[in-house]
Amino acid sequence: MESLKELYKIGVGPSSSHTMGPQRAVQKILKMYPEANRFHVELHGSLALTGKGHLTDWIIEKTFDPLPVKISFKADALKEHPNGMIFHIFKDDEEIACETIYSIGGGSIRFEGENIEHQSVYPHHTMKEILEYVDQKGISLYDYVLEFEDEDIEGYLYKIVNAMFKSVQNGLKKEGTIQGKLQLKRVAKSMYQQAMNTRGEADRERLFIMSYSYAVAEENADGGMVVTAPTCGASGVVPALLYYCHEQKRIHKRDLIKSLAVGGLFGNIIKHNATISGADGGCQAEIGSACAMGAAMMAWNNELNNSLIEYAAEMGLEHNLGLTCDPVGGYVQIPCIERNNFAALRSFAAALLAKQLGYVRQNKVSFDTIVKVMRDTGKDLSSEYKETSLGGLAKEFGL
Repeated sequence: MESLKELYKIGVGPSSSHTMGPQRAVQKILKMYPEANRFHVELHGSLALTGKGHLTDWIIEKTFDPLPVKISFKADALKEHPNGMIFHIFKDDEEIACETIYSIGGGSIRFEGENIEHQSVYPHHTMKEILEYVDQKGISLYDYVLEFEDEDIEGYLYKIVNAMFKSVQNGLKKEGTIQGKLQLKRVAKSMYQQAMNTRGEADRERLFIMSYSYAVAEENADGGMVVTAPTCGASGVVPALLYYCHEQKRIHKRDLIKSLAVGGLFGNIIKHNATISGADGGCQAEIGSACAMGAAMMAWNNELNNSLIEYAAEMGLEHNLGLTCDPVGGYVQIPCIERNNFAALRSFAAALLAKQLGYVRQNKVSFDTIVKVMRDTGKDLSSEYKETSLGGLAKEFGL
């Protein structure tokens, strides 16, 4: 498996597949062909069908600027992934090259026919293998991360936590409407104020989490800075829980980076053995993965043992199985923002439930099993329910 640095990336919303991936593809093309002076980019499949709402054309034009680029939208999917781009590269009137690149989730890209040799950091590829290893050595899951990552991983995780907190804080300050035809009103600031004025402890705690998840998800939908966790579309879950633990539970950042690393391990397992791309596996691959990561984090912060941390993460993913990706109008707004909120609350609940159930029985479904089921479910989902806006809520909304 790859480093957690490839899972947690700071970038521009609203979509790691539709903005961050294409941006990295353009940067790659510019580096490969410095002599080129104009371009034509064909967006295929999900990139075409939801590209306008996801700001794909905007990020491509911005990254190529000042060089001219023509962008075409073609609904047919290319053969290797639903998120395909064909770059026609010109020098004056002559086409000097043509490159096909896929945006495969989490901001990662792959050239057509490329057999990516990822720099493997971790020698284990399932949670079962990881848990057996840490049990044999008598170390924690965080110690496991430190053993295999570069020596600067703690510094990197601090950077990620600070970026997540900044996205929460930015979102809590803003009012008005989110860009796009939906004219969706921002609610994070008013929700936070409501939390501050709520007397009941349980309601107040949940309102804080909700306001934090809304803050980041609204920032992401408006093209603001967020952290993939594991994607932009699901970027409101993990930061909301971390910010809540810091502000309401007074947990220091030096401890929060440990839970962030542990949650990242579960996200890495999903990324390696299934998918985190909504265009490939539906929203279960994005929100479901974020919920599993958040549940593992909260279980760690609640000082649960390894088997109960796994239990919490398994429930976080299991109860998002089959979740479709059907963004209305191609915007990462409806139902995406609310889904971040529900997943944050579900992560919180999964950690509590794992603690209670762990006293009376052993979980019979492993995390690895649920990852496999999620992968197979994603393959069985119709393409209409995988980030194309051709089915589900997007179809019925009639925008």
